[in-house]
Amino acid sequence: MPGDAAILLEARVIEARPNGTFQVELANGHRLCAFGARRLRAALAGLAPGDPVVLEMTPCDFSKGRIVQTVRPT
Repeated sequence: MPGDAAILLEARVIEARPNGTFQVELANGHRLCAFGARRLRAALAGLAPGDPVVLEMTPCDFSKGRIVQTVRPT
């Protein structure tokens, strides 16, 4: 049952913090703290402010999320 109720949202990186977390902003202006999924650790090193990402959030806590995908413009 865990993981069934995950919410996927698009966001933009606002700030990369030194401890491996990021401050991101959703389309509605809500800012939250996000960390990267373990499989994306190498891809997250190149994230800069303004880069779009896809977050996975739980409906119980909207103050943090997990980055599950980086969206690179083509």
